[in-house]
Amino acid sequence: MPVHVVPDEAAGLRLDQFLRRELPEHSRAFLQKLIEQGDVHVNGRPSKPSHTVRAGDKIQIEIPPPRSLEARPEEIPLDVLFEDNDLIVVNKPAGLVVHPAAGNREHTLVNALLHHCRGGLAGISGVERPGIVHRLDKGTSGCIVVAKTDFAHQALVAQFKSRDVRKIYRALCWGRFERSSGRVETVIGRSERDRKKMSARVSRGRQAVTDYRVLEQFPDFALVELHIHTGRTHQIRVHMAYMGHPVLGDATYGRKPETRNPKPEISVARLMLHAYKLGFTHPRSQQFVEFTAPVPEDMVKLCPT
Repeated sequence: MPVHVVPDEAAGLRLDQFLRRELPEHSRAFLQKLIEQGDVHVNGRPSKPSHTVRAGDKIQIEIPPPRSLEARPEEIPLDVLFEDNDLIVVNKPAGLVVHPAAGNREHTLVNALLHHCRGGLAGISGVERPGIVHRLDKGTSGCIVVAKTDFAHQALVAQFKSRDVRKIYRALCWGRFERSSGRVETVIGRSERDRKKMSARVSRGRQAVTDYRVLEQFPDFALVELHIHTGRTHQIRVHMAYMGHPVLGDATYGRKPETRNPKPEISVARLMLHAYKLGFTHPRSQQFVEFTAPVPEDMVKLCPT
């Protein structure tokens, strides 16, 4: 079984949090299930997800073979920004789930990619998440890179983990900004009031850093460019809500229904968040490459000319 030694800076984390840090290609729920099944050992003994790790602890992980339920190829149109033998960069439309999961076994980006790439995707993440090295929320549109080879998958995961990937988003955010640019730096963790949500107001969490720049201020909202230096779950949505400027269309972190839309004519059908640019070092050429996905028409139409 692979062994992960806990470094000094990770001491004090929950076991499931440490594993999520070490294995970002797997969800925390998946890792918690492994722990509960006894597939994770701390210094040779089974443990619990809530166990606090100490520096020098040796964590052994046995990931069982993937379930037989494989994602199936589907002929779904894709907006391909770049493709070669190692990877593919796609402009994901809003509303498309990235990979199959409970309740979304079909009609996902993975299903579309399996058809487009004729099954040629990296297999490290298992049969339900082939090639997936990072994710976008269902409601978020824009750039996403997927690995076609295990070589590319490992190199890309390492870059995301070391924060060497450049991630630029654009969003429409409620309200008038007092400052045209700035940095939001907090911890983000599971909300202590609602475990289904993330929050920047928690006693314990992981560092999250977002730089923002107002591109254009309108009467009721602003077009904002955001550069995220970390990749926490719902990071932009949580940070914008924390500032008092939630993303338009965010039913989870946005304003209460009665005040969400200051004017009746402002109506949105989805989260107004777009992964605008994605830059990374190409695993094969070792050259830095950057890709841009045009801002979707539904976001553009909301901005007064």
